[in-house]
Amino acid sequence: MSSAPDDVLQLLRQRGRETDPSALASLMRGVAAAPEGLAGPEWVELIAPDPDAELTKALTAWRAELVAAGDGLDTAPAPPERLALLRAELARRGIDGFVVPRADEHQGEYVPRGSQRLAWLTGFSGSAGLAIVLADRAAIFIDGRYTLAVRDQVDIAAFAPHQIPEESPETWIAENLPKGGKLGFDPWLQTVDGHERFARACQRAGGSFVPLDSNPIDTVWRDRPPAPLAPVLPHPVEFAGETSEAKRTRVAAMVSAKGADVALITAPDSIAWLLNVRGGDVPRTPFALGFALLHGDGHVDLYMDRRKIPDRTLAWLGNAVTLAPPQELGSALDMLGKMSKRVMIESATAPHWAATRLQQAGATMVREADPVALPKACKNTVELAGIRAAHHRDGAAVSRFLGWLARDSKAGSLREMEVSDRLQALREQTGKLRDLSFDTISGAGPNGAIVHYRASEATERVLQPGSLYLVDSGGQYRDGTTDITRTVAIGTPSPEMRDRFTRVLKGHIALASARFPAGTTGSQLDALARYHLWQAGLDYDHGTGHGVGAYLSVHEGPHRISKMANNVPLMPGMIVSNEPGYYKTGAYGIRIENLVAVREVTIEGADRRYCEFETLTLAPIDLACVDTSLLTDPEREWLNAYHRRVREAVGPEVDEATRAWLAEATRAI
Repeated sequence: MSSAPDDVLQLLRQRGRETDPSALASLMRGVAAAPEGLAGPEWVELIAPDPDAELTKALTAWRAELVAAGDGLDTAPAPPERLALLRAELARRGIDGFVVPRADEHQGEYVPRGSQRLAWLTGFSGSAGLAIVLADRAAIFIDGRYTLAVRDQVDIAAFAPHQIPEESPETWIAENLPKGGKLGFDPWLQTVDGHERFARACQRAGGSFVPLDSNPIDTVWRDRPPAPLAPVLPHPVEFAGETSEAKRTRVAAMVSAKGADVALITAPDSIAWLLNVRGGDVPRTPFALGFALLHGDGHVDLYMDRRKIPDRTLAWLGNAVTLAPPQELGSALDMLGKMSKRVMIESATAPHWAATRLQQAGATMVREADPVALPKACKNTVELAGIRAAHHRDGAAVSRFLGWLARDSKAGSLREMEVSDRLQALREQTGKLRDLSFDTISGAGPNGAIVHYRASEATERVLQPGSLYLVDSGGQYRDGTTDITRTVAIGTPSPEMRDRFTRVLKGHIALASARFPAGTTGSQLDALARYHLWQAGLDYDHGTGHGVGAYLSVHEGPHRISKMANNVPLMPGMIVSNEPGYYKTGAYGIRIENLVAVREVTIEGADRRYCEFETLTLAPIDLACVDTSLLTDPEREWLNAYHRRVREAVGPEVDEATRAWLAEATRAI
């Protein structure tokens, strides 16, 4: 038996801190369920506000033991007995099937380990997916990013793969649910809108969509982790650019203007932005899981585990924020109903559980978008200055990496994981890195064609001469979040590679150079990035651009650039990625990604307000991959100007060897 708990208790007693052993053990299990970022063991503050080195070492050892115990999530495909256990539990409950979304209660991209039910059941580790299990068949639904990955990670004999949107879960339900069948769902994991779609599909099949009191997977997942506990820390106004009080007052006025008395906020990044705090409950994204009610006077009721909120953060939140346990949210919604309140709720993301509770209590629901989302997306001047500084710092690290790669890849011996580790180390050397902003995509040759590829010992490849290497990475800094993709030739690229790369580059330049009337959406601009691929009968199966937060989520709404219809205009202050690509299955992948900020532009003689993009990312684009004969003069001028800016901004921040490489890598063409 481990002595780690006893060692910690003894050290705490020696320091005059008597602690209940069972409470401490529960707290440590929650700590172990949260990821540890690259900023060090900040979670120690939850046990001891002023720990010394000896206590920190003992606590770290205890956490490491708990993590090493495992939770059954790291096996792909998942063992077949898990599907059998779930089916047996459904039969015991008299349910004919069950919907297993990848999402948690907050519908975020990253979910805590204890909520990764889809991964536990199937082995699929992608950021979006859904499984439906019936007694005699099962299906898994993924989008175009995971067409290849799903076949590597999931037993497709047990879970038939289907690609969204070509094959929808609703259609599958209507065609496969037996007449009179009961398809169960977890009302915490199903959104209001999603419930309506699935209920209609069940009706078409002659069955019903049935909410369950508890999730059957939780019943059969015996080593399921508890809810994560990472410290919630203040996010100073020097980075936020606006006090929480000002934000709460501003957003509360928007809620009132929509005819609501209170808004239910379910997105953790919205809560983090509104209250000027950051957390660490999920990987790569600095927010804390919880729910909030924003009242018309700007007061916030915050439903969050007190154990992860240090006293200094409680003081930071102030008297206008009332902290309550998460399990009290239900009774609070009941009270709003009894008071006949009008409650704003975003039906696309809010749990069906919350909507049902409000309706049953007598509240009036006001269906509107999350009122925090748009203000959060439009960065203020302080946030934009911080984001530029973060990209400057990050660009220097990436440029050092690219210079090293150019020198050391010639031997053809580098492997995907050691290369991405080198990039991470260079970011860490800035002394400012809090974490990566997502797991680095490091794909050599055919692996680069897997859009959301993640290297492992079983899959990684050598960066071989004559191939392309794709690296998509980013950092979380207190002053900004970065995301950059570069595709690099290892040795000499083929003419086809150069053609495809240049077509992607032309699309990237077209979007980066665009000027557009105020009110234009990303969907209206998406074709600019695809046009030159389309002319050769080529395309890519992902969006062209996603919003990015300010030391928050690397994937942030409500805006985007994609084929899919989006009615949110691109507005000044919004950050969005510009990342067209091309992927040849089994051969190579190409993507060129910079982050850009929307800003107003003055055009002489314009008949209305216009906007343009400011490119934020600063790192060379591989000229060895460019077929200059395909570039127009304006495109050539854009690339030369961008490289001149990179050289001037990054050159003074890097070592002499990188500076010499940079001069050649950013030469005018």
